[in-house]
Amino acid sequence: MMSLNAFLMATGHHLAGWRHPDAQADGGLDFDHYRHLARQAEAAGFDAIFLSDTLAMLPGELGALSRMARTEHFEPLTLLGALAAVTERIGLIATMTTSYNDVATVARSFAGLEALGSGRSGWNLVTSSNALEAHNFGRAQHYGHGERYGKAASFLQQVRQRWHAQGIAPVQVVAGASEAGREFAAQHAEVLFTAQTDLGSAQAFYRDVKGRMAAYGRRPEQLKILPGLMPVVATSTAQAWALHQQLQGLVQPEVGLSLLADIAGGSDLSAYPLDGPLPALASTESGVSRRELLLDVARREGLSIRQLYLKMAPARGHRLVVGDAAHIANQMQQWFTEGAADGFNIMPAYLPGGLESFIAQVVPLLQQRGLFRRGYAGRMLRDHLGLNPPEYDLEQRRHA
Repeated sequence: MMSLNAFLMATGHHLAGWRHPDAQADGGLDFDHYRHLARQAEAAGFDAIFLSDTLAMLPGELGALSRMARTEHFEPLTLLGALAAVTERIGLIATMTTSYNDVATVARSFAGLEALGSGRSGWNLVTSSNALEAHNFGRAQHYGHGERYGKAASFLQQVRQRWHAQGIAPVQVVAGASEAGREFAAQHAEVLFTAQTDLGSAQAFYRDVKGRMAAYGRRPEQLKILPGLMPVVATSTAQAWALHQQLQGLVQPEVGLSLLADIAGGSDLSAYPLDGPLPALASTESGVSRRELLLDVARREGLSIRQLYLKMAPARGHRLVVGDAAHIANQMQQWFTEGAADGFNIMPAYLPGGLESFIAQVVPLLQQRGLFRRGYAGRMLRDHLGLNPPEYDLEQRRHA
């Protein structure tokens, strides 16, 4: 069975999703909004809810940031703690950085979520792609990319030692696709969230990461690779493309430039012609893999700045699939059966409608094809993912 996470981002993942007539523009600070989405995803059998986070404002001009409806939202652990009380089975995955947190805080926070959710928690370990976070923690400059991953390895080991002592084992999630990120995932991750846009590249990435695991005494089935996927679904292909074009038409130029600044590590592109080429970008210590993806797309397709931000507006470099339910299910099945993914992080374009449409139209097809569960077999996130507890947890249980 493939794994499906519901990646919930306030009003939706499309840059202009909040402007869709059926979106809830203030959803980022509305608990009822998230409760509805969580219960919908649980009723459909999703493995988990997945929440991202950043410890600073997104890069970009203030006027643009005020037109995103995604800059104000609940802190993930607080929100998931509340959602644990109104759900029973669905997993609860929160993002926390190792760069600007301390070991004790992370260990205690997830121990609390693990207790509230009765074994349903997961930690999405990131090393902070937003360089602006440094200024909020008394640093003049962000940690270097390699330095961040070195710090993360030591950080994770210390957190696990604390969890070991408590006999708990939240699922370990990692996000990234850089060389350092791949090696880190092969050694430590149980779920890997990545951005892959075409089948061949996704298959190569899948083989590469899983091929590195043996060096750490791990088997390929101990890691689930879940690329991000934005499904834009409607009852016909024409209607789906009309919905996509509607959303694209709602993107404001200043917001598009702000998105590119974020992906490019803070580079200000406002001084350049929108219909001119992407200029050379300064090196950055922010998210390396996503920046390289941006540059690769711009060069390969010869895109102007405007074309590039419209290309990135739907899913920020993740895979976009537009069509009827059969087309989207076909695409997901191909990636799953041909060694490109173990499942997907579903990224609805706008909320709540984008998630509701996917659940109503695509999930039943996946179930009919025997690709996705019709009901939960267990109560814990590890049960849904088919992951055994790590060795230290098994040892703890034997001596309990």
